[in-house]
Amino acid sequence: MASTYTPLGVELMATGENAGTWGTKTNVNLQIGEQYAGGYVEQSIASTPTTLAVSDGSTGATLAHRIIKFTGSIGENTTVTIPLDVQTFYIITNGSSGAYTVNFKYVSGSGSSITWGTTDKGTKIVYAAADDATNPNIVDVGMGTVTLTGTETLTNKTLTSPKIGTSILDTNGLELALITATGSAVNEFTIANAASGAGPTLSSTGDEANVDINLNPKGSGVLKSGTAAVKVAGTETMWIPANAFYLPTTNPADAASVETTATRPELKVLDFDASTAQYAQFAIAMPKSWNLGTVTYQVFWSPSTTNTDNCIFGLQGVSVSEGDTADVAFGTAVEVTDAGIGTVEDVQMTAVSSAMTIAGSPADDDQTFFQLYRDAADGSDTFTGEARVLGIKLFYTTDAANDA
Repeated sequence: MASTYTPLGVELMATGENAGTWGTKTNVNLQIGEQYAGGYVEQSIASTPTTLAVSDGSTGATLAHRIIKFTGSIGENTTVTIPLDVQTFYIITNGSSGAYTVNFKYVSGSGSSITWGTTDKGTKIVYAAADDATNPNIVDVGMGTVTLTGTETLTNKTLTSPKIGTSILDTNGLELALITATGSAVNEFTIANAASGAGPTLSSTGDEANVDINLNPKGSGVLKSGTAAVKVAGTETMWIPANAFYLPTTNPADAASVETTATRPELKVLDFDASTAQYAQFAIAMPKSWNLGTVTYQVFWSPSTTNTDNCIFGLQGVSVSEGDTADVAFGTAVEVTDAGIGTVEDVQMTAVSSAMTIAGSPADDDQTFFQLYRDAADGSDTFTGEARVLGIKLFYTTDAANDA
């Protein structure tokens, strides 16, 4: 009986055959075994198809090596084939040059095959199943080469506590996010997805009990949601026009209307005398978003004469809680000085005042009373005409996004 051969070329000798040559043939079989156990070979695939054929009873057949590197310059999409009965696994590197696909398959049939893309010069672990006589499959194990410096795509991989450097890049290699490390960091972001009907959550978490989230636009950039600006807690303003003031019983300012020209803007003003201290008041319930701290203000006024000397305004306030008497003294006034602009009916405004403390220990929902006056008794107030107040702009600081 004659010898037979395995699909990878190992000779299966019949009993009593090959007298005198059995040792040599056995050594060849052992060498073939070394090839498919861990042998490395390079194979040019410059022509297509490149057929990897068995070499019965001899070494050197590419298909009988465990590790194969495809080489050569390819000028078209290329196919590499093996016989239908080969059953083994390979570690194959596409080392060819040229931007074309490389397809590794059985020589015929409709079984699955393995393809390297036009720019894929990576390594694949594949197995040839020989699982069907006419349509066997070649399967990619899906274990690509990952190196410390290479560029790889990881799909459906779980990274537990990964350490990321200074940036995350997009698919074009451009900066998507920059990451700055803080050596003593104890607080961080937590990102949570959500089930149907709820939105995902970005939370500040960490070791501390109360942790802010800081979102800082660059330069004059605006924090937005969609196309709309997001309201940010900080300095707010409130306009109090002259006709929103009321006049106290003692030493009131004079409410007046000043016609400029018919059918043009008419000035609703409070006239403050040049020689007598006069007052005007207003009362408001401050917004709940107010941080209950100090306030500042700015007076809008118009001169009644062309005099350009200084006029001194003062503002003071007091807060009254529910059930408390309103018969309380105003807090310490803060004054602001402004020189006459020199033209009657011109609109002018003072600088913003320094911080003013409101008396009465302000709390949410308090009624807050303010009193505006002209300090005509101060020798530094030398403006000779009536100071016609158009209104004041009140500045306060919020520490909440809304008044709920």
